[in-house]
Amino acid sequence: MENPVLENPGYCPTCDQEVTFIARNKWFRDHYVCANCGSIPRERALMLLIDQRFPNWRSLSIHESSPGNRGASTRLSSGCSNYIPSQYFADEQPGSTVGRFRCENLEALTFADESIDLHVTQDVMEHVFHPSKVFREIARTLKPGGAHIFTVPLVNKQKPSKLRARMATDGQISHLEPPVYHGNPISDKGSLVTVDWGFDICRHIFESCGLFTHLVYIDDLSRGIRAEYIEVLITVKPIKVAAQDAIP
Repeated sequence: MENPVLENPGYCPTCDQEVTFIARNKWFRDHYVCANCGSIPRERALMLLIDQRFPNWRSLSIHESSPGNRGASTRLSSGCSNYIPSQYFADEQPGSTVGRFRCENLEALTFADESIDLHVTQDVMEHVFHPSKVFREIARTLKPGGAHIFTVPLVNKQKPSKLRARMATDGQISHLEPPVYHGNPISDKGSLVTVDWGFDICRHIFESCGLFTHLVYIDDLSRGIRAEYIEVLITVKPIKVAAQDAIP
């Protein structure tokens, strides 16, 4: 076995243990893993921020779209009694249960207004065809004080975000750039990348739904968080202020 590129001890936020982190490939985003739970840096960064920003997450209503089978998804599933995992099944009734998943289209969620404390997505937003619809639906269904906490590869960085593909009303897909696919936990075909996002995603979210988004960058070897495109984004829905509490 080849020598590791990086190996160090530390604390893993996703399995909540002292562990060894090890990378045998220079592309840390996919290969700098926890030797105990197999999580990768973006998963640990997301879970760390959930722990820090929402320490009561175990008692919250958490919806995760397209969860994985390790890392933050596993910890949220095992630790939160009101954790709702969803996938989109085109041939199933929205809101129905398919196996252990709820069938949900992020562009038209079946959740009631202000019913979810946390929406979680991990590398999902680069695969949706109408992101503005998704951001509006997330804002609609979030409780005041709730948040959408998510990862997405900001590959364009300071450059404007670029649309890679669009879908017509008849479902036909037009490719504006050569098609690129990422792994999909429920399909061997993979998921088409529809948008190359840049840092301007925060402005796009605000223009879509009126909510502000914080972009958090963490570099912390002691928690196994170091990689490319490691940002975590948190879109927060403000707590409503009663009229009697408003400043005159």
